[in-house]
Amino acid sequence: MGAERARLVLALNAGSSSLKFGLYEIGSDISAPARGGIKRTAGGAVLEASADGETFDHLLAPGALEDDALLERLLVWLAETFGRGEPTAIGHRIVHGGMQFAGPVLLTPDAIRAADALTALAPLHQPAALSLIRAIARIRPQLPQVGCFDTAFHHGLAPPVSRYALPRAYEDKGIRRYGFHGLSYEYLAGELSGAGKKRVVVAHLGSGASLCAMRNGKSQDTTMGFSALDGLVMSTRPGQIDAGVLLYLLRQEKLSPDELEHLLYHESGLKGVSGISGDVRELLASDAPAAAEALDLFVFRIARETAAMANTLEGLDTLVFSGGIGEHSGPIRARVAERLAWLGVSLDMAANAGNRRRISAPSSRVEVLVIPTNEEIVIARQMAAVLEASHLHP
Repeated sequence: MGAERARLVLALNAGSSSLKFGLYEIGSDISAPARGGIKRTAGGAVLEASADGETFDHLLAPGALEDDALLERLLVWLAETFGRGEPTAIGHRIVHGGMQFAGPVLLTPDAIRAADALTALAPLHQPAALSLIRAIARIRPQLPQVGCFDTAFHHGLAPPVSRYALPRAYEDKGIRRYGFHGLSYEYLAGELSGAGKKRVVVAHLGSGASLCAMRNGKSQDTTMGFSALDGLVMSTRPGQIDAGVLLYLLRQEKLSPDELEHLLYHESGLKGVSGISGDVRELLASDAPAAAEALDLFVFRIARETAAMANTLEGLDTLVFSGGIGEHSGPIRARVAERLAWLGVSLDMAANAGNRRRISAPSSRVEVLVIPTNEEIVIARQMAAVLEASHLHP
């Protein structure tokens, strides 16, 4: 694809309450004219973006906006601010691809319906992406859209890693371990591709958190399973929990399925244990014993599951921290490393405090890295491949 055929594309990464975006130009390589995010608040939709060292802080509109109006404002703002016109295609992060989607796809009506059918497996995230997809189809029906699935990176997981100990009939119906945060892990695997590392555990630590065991850049195991509720303690999600607890809550506490879903997705995790907040920064700043207890549980589970990932890999060469917490919270990284000292993890405390790329001590048997993730550029790369294969280039 030559430079004269460069095209502008927009990558959208929808969360439950926020929206990240990346404006990319695809030609002989991929450049990013702008990246940013939109937060919905009571006062309106606030856009923050950066481009060529310049930062933008812009109120898209006061008051609540439906997705159609929000995206219309975003497209107009991007065109007016950067003078490149509107994007010629839009890509979306979609959390759950089930077994149907092993890679990115052009979002035809059939593909959208198939992704919608998986909403029950990711009720916190799937609706947000699908709402944006349908909004773009209404306001810019001529634009091709591409779906990029978080589960696709883990599509090759096979038994015993992928299997639950349930009757096989349920596995045949799709009840298995899928894994998530795949776009982040794909980016980080690319960042590590030239390092010659064989056994790597990546910790994507944010409001949602998971670990991935990689061998030569391929997923071998991960902490999230059938849904994004599994594995590590998260901001408002409990992570791994005895299924008997859920039966107890349904039978003895008389929670309805909807109440139980709300409890697990919105009221548990760090927020539930601390009773204060699901934000690690607030808990680190708090003197409350419950805040410390919540963080102790968070760190304990990260370390325990890192050891489990190392077991899958039969050793550990590199530990990578990423995601909002992994990239910025030196205290959390230090506490995790302390618990993993028996595995040969030792930090250079000055490097850790400075959020440097390599934070392991010279004596550490395990290399420890901090690498910022970039899911939006993975969406752009996957879009480029799908558009080229579909002959939708200019």
